[in-house]
Formats: sequence, structure tokens, C-alpha cells
Amino acid sequence: MLTANAPARAASWAGPAVPWLAPRPIWSAPTAGNNVLIADRGNDRLLLVSPDRRVLWEYDFAGLPRSAGADDAFFAADGKSVVVNLEHWQTIEVIDVASKQVTWSYGVPGRRGAKPGYLDFPDDAYPLANGDILVADIRNCRVIEIAPDKSIVRQYGVTGRCSGPGTLASPNGDKPLPNGHILISTIRDHSLLELDQNWMPVRRLPLPLHYPSDPQPTRDGNYLVADYVHPGRIIEVDPAGKVVWDYAPSSGDGVLNRPSLAVELADGNIIANDDLNHRVIVIDKLSKRIIWQYGVTGRAGAGPGYLSIPDGLDLQKVK
Repeated sequence: MLTANAPARAASWAGPAVPWLAPRPIWSAPTAGNNVLIADRGNDRLLLVSPDRRVLWEYDFAGLPRSAGADDAFFAADGKSVVVNLEHWQTIEVIDVASKQVTWSYGVPGRRGAKPGYLDFPDDAYPLANGDILVADIRNCRVIEIAPDKSIVRQYGVTGRCSGPGTLASPNGDKPLPNGHILISTIRDHSLLELDQNWMPVRRLPLPLHYPSDPQPTRDGNYLVADYVHPGRIIEVDPAGKVVWDYAPSSGDGVLNRPSLAVELADGNIIANDDLNHRVIVIDKLSKRIIWQYGVTGRAGAGPGYLSIPDGLDLQKVK
């Protein structure tokens, strides 16, 4: 994650928050039967981690400045490729899972810009069902849809304008919804904007957050939003903007350090990136306890069980 201007221990059954070095039972329940794809930006890699914390697949980015690797990563619908945005490298890439080859890219590596073919800190690059890619282009203050031929087919926001009618105040999230709508979080005005299928605004909500990040829908029709600050916060708001659930410990192992993304699991619990605590966690929604974790709290590393600035995640059902 990037600012607009620049900048608990697991539950008792899960054991301490240290690397797992010995065989252990498979706990599928905490991740609701999902493997977890982690964009481990500080290590310039992607990891696919099983519910019992085994690394099932890894992709390493080569030739990049340190920590310029994937900021977010999302599976295409068929699961055969992953779309990643390298926010600090100004590019989007599509990676074939089986061959680990880059099959498509957009942006000029290491160069910011607003002309066709350029991006300025791209965030949350999502694959769409029609084969296009949706991305929040933070410092260009726009959300764009890019076709496979690399043409921009739709845009919301005015390139380079970050305030005023029809503009976006530094968007950093652009979640596509099943009904064709898009949820956009904007940094500078601390808001959530929902666009309809024609990319017309249908709802704008001010959020009680310092740095809203990566909104996600819930089964109840609400919105989950992370607050990318320290101590961090995750809230669920209803369509009227009322906070209906809140996770914001002020002390102990549950304290968040710049969480960037929170997603509701099928069982109602919440999985989240806790970026600068170097971990991905699952929070039991009712008890607000951490019941699963990958990474060692507050300790960056690249070895088994460690992460460094995990900035994005996606889910893959266990087969």
C-alpha cells in the first residue's frame, strides 16, 4: 500500500505464532476450506499456502528493486492464471500458474506516467469475466478497464485530477461485484464509492477511517474496509454507512499494523493482510480472536512460515 502523497497470538489449538517446522494436522476450518494466495511484496514473491500452512506454489519476481514485487494478486476465474499489480514497479502482469510465465503485461517498468500504456502506482488489478483487467491507478486518480489489446475501454475519474465533480481522490481499491457494480475506496477523502454496471455513481459513503483500503462485499450486502494505519482497524458498514462490526484491538497480539485487505470467508469469519506485522490472519467474527495465522507477528522473513509485507490475498477452494 502507498499513501496518496508518498508514504495475537493464534487461538490455543493453533499453537504459538512461530514458523511451523514439524508435521501437524490439517486444519481446514479456519480458512473455510481455502488455500490462500499471498502477495508477499517484501520478498518479491507470490505464495499459495494451504490451510495447514504448507507452501503449495511459489512464484518469485526477478530483476526488480527490493519490495517492488506483487502488491496484490487475484486468480482468474479458471484458476489457471494470476493477475498481479506491481504498484512500485508501475506494471500489471498476468502469470500462467502452470508454466510460471508472464503472458501479458501493461505499464512501463519503473516509469510512472499517464499516457496510454503507462500507470502511476496501480493497485488492485482484478481480472474480469470478459477478459479485461480493472485497476485503480492511484496517482492518476482514476479507475480504468484495460482490454487484452491494451486499450483503455472504460475510465472513471479524470486523469491527473483528484478533486472536484466526477473525480476520484486517489483510489486504491476497485472491487468488481457479481452484479457488475464496482466498489472503490478513495484515500484522500476517506470514502467508499459504488458505481453501477454503467459506471455511474449509485452510492458514496464517508468512512470513519484514516486510510480506507480495498473494500469487499459481505454476504449480508454490507462492506468490509481495512484502515491502513497503526494501530489498524477493520470495519463492516451497511449501505447507509453505519458500522455494524469493528475489529480494532489497542493492545496485545491482536493489534493490527497497517492492514490492507479484509475478506469475509464462507463461514462468516474474516481473513486479512496485516502488512507490517508480516502476517495473514483469520479473525473469528464473533469472539474477535485470531484463529489462524501465516507469518510471524512483527518479524519479517523469507524462510518457512515467514512473510515480509504481505500486501494482498486471494482464495482458492481446496480440491
